[in-house]
Order: sequence, then structure tokens, then C-alpha cells
Amino acid sequence: MKRWMKYVKPYMKYFIIGPICMIVEVLGEVIMPKLLAMIINNGVGTAQTVGVGRNYILAICAAMVGTAILMFFGGVGGAYFGAKASVNFASDLRIDIFKKVQKFSFENIDHFSTGSLVTRLTNDITQIQNFINMLLRMFLRAPGMLIGALIMAIILNPKLALVLAVAMPVILIIQGFLISKAYPRFKNMQKKIDGLNSTVQESITNVRVVKSFVREDYESEKFGNANGELKAAGISAINIMILMMPLMMLLMNLTTLAVLWFGGNQVVSYVNTGIGMEVGDLTAFITYIMQILMSLMMVTMLFMISSRALASGKRICEVLDEKISLTDEDAEHKDVSVEKGEIEFKNVGFRYYKNSEEKVLDNINLKIEAGTTVGIIGSTGCGKTTLVSMISRLYDVDEGEVLVDGINVKDYDLVKLRDGVGMVLQKNVLFSGTVEDNLRWGDESATDEEVCKASSYAQADGFVRSFDESYKKELGQGGINVSGGQKQRLCIARALLKKPRILILDDSTSAVDTATEAKIREAFKKDLKGSTKIIIAQRISSVMEADKIVVINEGRITGVGTNEELLKNNTEYQEIYYSQVDRKENA
Repeated sequence: MKRWMKYVKPYMKYFIIGPICMIVEVLGEVIMPKLLAMIINNGVGTAQTVGVGRNYILAICAAMVGTAILMFFGGVGGAYFGAKASVNFASDLRIDIFKKVQKFSFENIDHFSTGSLVTRLTNDITQIQNFINMLLRMFLRAPGMLIGALIMAIILNPKLALVLAVAMPVILIIQGFLISKAYPRFKNMQKKIDGLNSTVQESITNVRVVKSFVREDYESEKFGNANGELKAAGISAINIMILMMPLMMLLMNLTTLAVLWFGGNQVVSYVNTGIGMEVGDLTAFITYIMQILMSLMMVTMLFMISSRALASGKRICEVLDEKISLTDEDAEHKDVSVEKGEIEFKNVGFRYYKNSEEKVLDNINLKIEAGTTVGIIGSTGCGKTTLVSMISRLYDVDEGEVLVDGINVKDYDLVKLRDGVGMVLQKNVLFSGTVEDNLRWGDESATDEEVCKASSYAQADGFVRSFDESYKKELGQGGINVSGGQKQRLCIARALLKKPRILILDDSTSAVDTATEAKIREAFKKDLKGSTKIIIAQRISSVMEADKIVVINEGRITGVGTNEELLKNNTEYQEIYYSQVDRKENA
């Protein structure tokens, strides 16, 4: 409750006023049947003095109109403030979850699928929002109507009210049974929504690959399976709701029939002997019985919605309770920024799965001097990307330490550390928006001249200016409307605009021709003279001119040196070099 109160307190007035308005409506609903009974018993029955009967009826009718008006404002107010409270609650919760996800390390993100996080941020929060809205409108109205109608029914006829002693326990038992069956079904349905969202996200993101391999039928079948599973889970959950309404209506009708039978006999007795129950009282009693049963149905609906909201709430708590594996709370050098760009790995070891015996990186010792250019080369999956990810703490080492400017990266403020590191990832990502918007991720305050200069160094200015809108061209989600080479150059320009002390290029020129790549490397020498540059590549030509080349094989460093040195004494480098040179010469 403490967790949820955080989102209630700012809107406490809505959470209070809404239920109060509903109490006003409930009072009107309880009073109305009694007023109607008074008209039937005392107004219509006053035949001997017609004028008095008419005036009496008009007075009671006026009271009923006034009560109806109060009920109207109470109902509207309850709905309005309930909606305000629930929408604001959900909005603040959604913001907090999104912020929490933004703080996740790669390790945390690996615990949840993309589709699951999307579902939790959208559908799950919507379920909680709907529950809160319903709760504010019903949690006082339903028990208020139940208690008020029950008291009025007992006052009208205590003996006839005994019918409820049979009906209510039966209804409560059925409610409990249905709710116990509903919760696991709704929980399963939310998981199936996760699966459907993941399938849609994956298929749409990779639509070009799907079309290239003519796999539309396969993806359609895959989507159909996920959609079918969701449909089956949804039907299973909805069946409980479908079953509930007929059962409740059956019990309501049986209870009403019992009241009519016993109450009708009392009315006949009253007409014949003057002892029993008047017609107006029987009419009011039936209305109160309906109110009692309706309030029980409201409670059932509330519990049914709460079972789904409870399942969603637990899923949301899983995100909020996820312990962030990488923080800077204990950092000793909060105010220190990356100044030189010197990097050192000392006995570094790392596992993706902490219980695994196999290490992704093992006993890594490497020193990179500030301002130098270092190439890293090795077979696919040997740990190159994982190694450089340690520099900006995208992952934390399991063993050893990583130093930047002689300070352990764990002792830096994360923002200051990452501000000093520019990273062009292996998977180039652009966002929806203009080219200029994407480039300014590197520096929001950069001038137009600086944006164009960074683009020029990355060999992107030419093709950007060829667009009709130039730097104002709108990019699709993920940069889908530019080529792979153009996307890479824009990502490099974005990193250059950051003016980092350490620049990491993770196979980021693989889609660029060698001539353009050479121009980019030449631009690095001019624009980033004092910066440390780390280039991960598959092509020998990308790292040949580096001050130092690091060869990695199966998570271990097997060689460090210049191109000439490694050609003399490193077998892995020789294999890579000659396989590419021979292929080039044969071509």
C-alpha cells in the first residue's frame, strides 16, 4: 500500500470527493423507493379527499425530483472525479516505470522481453486504471446501497427480509468461487498479450528480412498462433464473466419471486383484515431487494476486475522491484569527468550468466594510452563488443577492474563517465524525427555549423543535403528510410558531435565502402586528435593503421601490437590478414 499511496497522495482530493459524490447518489437511491411507497399508500389511496391526495402526491413528486437532481450531480461528480483520479494515477505510474526501465542495465533488460515491457507499460497499467476508476465509483456505492437497502427492507418488513438470509450466502459462495477461478486465467491472459506484442514487434522491425526470405506465410502463421493463444486465454477468462451474469440474474429473479409470493400473501391479508403489508410497501421492498442484489453484483464485478488488476499489479511490481544491477550510488568520484581518455583493463573476467562456468572474457589485461588509436579484431562472438561495453559500464566486470584515467569506472558518476565516451554500436539505431534531431543526441546545444561539420567528417553531409528537406528530413522509426551505409554514417556523426574523450566504433563502417571509410578515419585524425579511438572491425583495412591492434580469441587476448608486429608473431592475426588479402588479390 505504501508503494501505491505515492500515486494517490497528489490527487487525494479526487480520491475523496469522488466517493462522497457516489454516497449522495446512493442516498437518493435508498430514499426514492420509500417516497414512491408513500405516494402509493397515502396519496393514491386517499380517495375520500381527492384534493388532499393530489396535493400530497405533488409534494412527494417534488421531493422525488429534488432527490433525482441531487442523484444526477452525485453520479456525474463521482464519474468525473473517479476518472480524474484514475487517469492521473496511471499517468504517474507509467512515468515511473518508464524511468525505471531507462535506468536498467543490459543485464536487467535481459530479464524482460521487449513485448513484455510494452505490455506492462500499456495494457497492465490500463487494467489498474480501470480498476481504480471502478473502485472509486463502487467501493462506497455498493456497500452503501447494500447496507441502506438492507436497513430499509428490514424496517419495512423484518419477516420478509428473512428471504435474504437464504439468498445472500448462496450469492457470496458463487462469487468467491468465480473470483478464485478468474485470477489465474487473467494472469495467463496477460502473459499471452506479452507473447503477441513480442511477435508483432519482431515481425514489423524485421519486415525487410521477412520479405527478403519470402517468409510472410511463416510470420503470418507465427502471429496466428500467438493470436490464437491469446484468444483462447481471453475466452477462458471471459467465460467466467459470461457465467457470472446469468447466475446472478437467476438468483435475483428467484429471490424476487420469493418476495412476491410471501409479500403478495401479506398484501391480500392486509386488504382483507388490515393486518399485513400495504401495496406501496411491497413495491418499495421489491426495489430494495433488487438494490441489495445489484450491489452484490457490483461487488462481484469489482472483485472480477480486481483479479485482473491484481495480476497486472504483480507484473508491474516485478519491474519496479527489479534491482538495478549497475548503479553509481557508491561512486567516490562523483564530480570527476573523463579528461584524458586513458583506459586500462586489469585481470578482467566476465560472464553473462553468473552461474555459468564458461567466461565470455577471461584474464583480460590491456592498457590503452590516451589519444591513441586502437584496433580490436577477432572472430565473431569472441567478446570484442563485451570488452568495450565495460568502458562505459554497460556491463560491470565480474572479476578485476576497468580504469579510465586511473579511476575505476565504478567510482565515476555514470552520467559523467558516459558523457566522456562516444559509442557507435554494432547495431545502428536512429529514432523517428528529423536528421537534425537525431544528430543532436550527441549535443543538444550544438549549432547548425557544428552539426554540418560533424556530418562532413562522417561523410554524411553530402547525402543529407541531397534530400529535399536536407537536415529537416523526417526519418522513419529506426531510420528505415535510409540505407545501411547512410545509417552508419549518421550514427558516427552523432557520436562525433558529442566530442568524446573516448570514441568506440563497434564494426560501425561495415556497410561503408573502403574509400569512404578511409576518409572517415582521416577525419578522425583531424577532429579527434586528443581523443582515444577504439575501432572494432572485421576488415583488416579498418585497423591496419592503428597505433595498436588487439587480437581476441575466445574471450582472451592472444596478441597486441602493430600490423607489422602481429604479422610476424601472431597466428590468429595472420590467418585473418591473409584470408582477406588473398581474397582481395584474387578478386
